[in-house]
Amino acid sequence: MNGLSERALERIDALFVQSAMSSSSDEGTVTLHGLTDSTVYFADRPRREVWHISSRRFVALWGAGENSFSVDPPNAVLSFLDEEGDDPEDAVVVLREPHLEGHELTYIVEVLEGELPERSGPCALFIDAFGRTFSPVSVTAIQDETRRTSSRPS
Repeated sequence: MNGLSERALERIDALFVQSAMSSSSDEGTVTLHGLTDSTVYFADRPRREVWHISSRRFVALWGAGENSFSVDPPNAVLSFLDEEGDDPEDAVVVLREPHLEGHELTYIVEVLEGELPERSGPCALFIDAFGRTFSPVSVTAIQDETRRTSSRPS
């Protein structure tokens, strides 16, 4: 098996979460401003594992492997938090072609449900990889990133 464990090749039911200070959108794109440095990745039962991968690495892995997000773009929900209670409705989108510059991440999007506001305050992007069988390249890269991150002194 090319040195990869069975566990690295198993099905992973998971979700990625990216948080940002604000968002903006125009025709066909959404930009997360003040993006956090790490993207949280968690798997549900039976694995119940949580990882952090750098947002830069997440974008770099977008096209890695035969089951990559560039081959099969993920659905996502952009959820908004407005401290004054004027939250826009969540928007369901398909994400394509991420572009990261500093702490600004732009995706090309297709809106499936809801509307993207021109501007918003704090937000979270929930990226669905549920039921996806990851390629060994992406699983190994995520696990390697986790090991590097968890071995750093606090």
